[in-house]
Amino acid sequence: MVFSSLFFLFGFLPAVLVFYYLPFFKSRSYKNAVLLAASLAFYAWGEPFFVFVMLFSILVNFAAGLLIDSANQKSGAKSKKAKAWLIAAVVWNIGLLFVFKYLSFLTETVRKAADIQSLPVFKIALPIGISFFTFQILSYIIDVYRGRVPVQKNIARLALYISLFPQLIAGPIVRYETVQDQILNRKETLGGFVKGFERFIIGLGKKCLLANYMAIIADTMFGMQTADLTLWGAWLGAIGYTLQIYFDFSGYSGMAIGLGLMFGFKFEENFNYPYSAKSITDFWRRWHISLSSWFRDYVYIPLGGNRVSKPRGVFNLFVVWCLTGIWHGANFTFWVWGLYYFVLLQIERSTGLAKKAAEAKGAASVMFRLATLVLVLFGWVPFRAENISKAFEYFACMFGSTCLNGQGGASFDQALFLLFNSAFVLAAAIFACVPYKEIAVRKFPSLFESEKARSMFYSARSVALVAVLAVSILTCVQSTYNPFIYFNF
Repeated sequence: MVFSSLFFLFGFLPAVLVFYYLPFFKSRSYKNAVLLAASLAFYAWGEPFFVFVMLFSILVNFAAGLLIDSANQKSGAKSKKAKAWLIAAVVWNIGLLFVFKYLSFLTETVRKAADIQSLPVFKIALPIGISFFTFQILSYIIDVYRGRVPVQKNIARLALYISLFPQLIAGPIVRYETVQDQILNRKETLGGFVKGFERFIIGLGKKCLLANYMAIIADTMFGMQTADLTLWGAWLGAIGYTLQIYFDFSGYSGMAIGLGLMFGFKFEENFNYPYSAKSITDFWRRWHISLSSWFRDYVYIPLGGNRVSKPRGVFNLFVVWCLTGIWHGANFTFWVWGLYYFVLLQIERSTGLAKKAAEAKGAASVMFRLATLVLVLFGWVPFRAENISKAFEYFACMFGSTCLNGQGGASFDQALFLLFNSAFVLAAAIFACVPYKEIAVRKFPSLFESEKARSMFYSARSVALVAVLAVSILTCVQSTYNPFIYFNF
C-alpha cells in the first residue's frame, strides 16, 4: 500500500482516523492499539508473510533490550554481560538484513566470479522497508545499552514504535529517544492536525505532480540503448532522475511527517533543500538527514570520528561511506556511489573547501552551489544505472563520446519531445528545489511584518494547497501503481 494510492487516500486513512478519534474512546491505550493494528494491517497489505518476520524481530529485540537493561542494572552501565547481549542483538538484526537483502546477490556474485555452477543461488524476496525498521531497532538497542533511553517493558509500545505506518516503509529513520515520551504523552490538537494535513498534501504533490513526471524522462533516457543516446538526451535523463529521486523521497518523508502530526507525533525533518547546498558536506547535512545522523552517531563517532590521527580519520570516513553504499542495496552501483562520496568528502575535508564554501558570498557562493549540484547529479548516474558498465556508458554519452556515431537521432527527437511536453513541470520542479520563502523573508523582511501581507500569503497558500490536492487526486485516478523509489531499500 502506498500513500499515493486511492485506497489509502479514501479507504485506509479515513478509516484509521475515524477509529482513532472516536469520541467514546479517549484513552492513550486505545489510540495506541488502533495505530498498532493499523500499522500491522498496512504492512501486511503488501507483505502478508513478512509481517510475521517483523513481529518475530520485534519479539527478539524486546527480549534483548530487557536482557541488556538487566545486565546494566546488576553489573553497572555498559557491563561485559550487557555488551555480549548487545553484540548478539546486533548480529541478529544485521544477519536478518543480510539474509533477505544480500544473500542472493552474494551467492550469485561468487557463482559468477569463481565459475562455480553448482553453487546454489538463493532467490529471496525483499521485505519492503527492512533497512529502515532494522536501523530503528538497532538505534533502540544501542541507546538502551548506552543508557540514553530507558528500556521499554511493554512489547506493544515497542511494536508501535517500530511498525508505526507513516514512517515504516521508507523513513525517516525515527529514533526511539525522539518518540519515547510521545508514545504515551503526545497531545493531538486541531492545529497540529491541520499542519500535518498540509504537510501531507505538499508531499503528495511532490510525488504525483513532480516526481512521477520526472520519472517518465529518467526512465525513457536510462532505458535506451547507450548507442542510441545523444549528449542532450543523456543530460536530460540525468537531470530528470536528479529531480525525480528528490521529490519522490522528500515527498514520502513529508507525507510521513504530516501523517505523524495528524496522530500527534512529531518526527524530525529528513530534507532541507539539499540542491541548494554549497558543498558536498553541506549536501549531506540536508539530504536524508535521518540516515546521515544515524551513521554519524552509531558508526562514525564510535570509531573515533575525526578526533583521531589523520589516517584513522580517513579510514573512519571510508567505513561510513562503504556501509552507506551497502545499506542502499545489493548492487555494485550503490557501492561505487558510496565510495564516490567518500572521495568527494575527503577532498573537501583535506582542502578546507567546505569551510570556504560556507563562507562564500555573491558570485562565489553561486559557483559553489552550481559545482555541488553538478557533482551530485553525476553521483545519481551510477545510483540509477543497472550496473557499473551501464553507468560508465551513460557517462560517456553525457560527454559526447558515443553520440558522435550519428545513431542517436531517435534519442534526440525523444529528448526534444519530452522536454517540450514536460517544460512546465520541469520548470516547476527546479523552482521547488529553491527555498524561496526563506530567501524572501531574508531579503524582504518587511513583506512579512504586516498582518495584511501575512494574511494574503496564507490565503494564497491555502488556495494553492487545495489545487495541489485536487490535481494530485486526479493523477492518482489516472495512474497505475507507482511505488516510491526508496521502497526498494
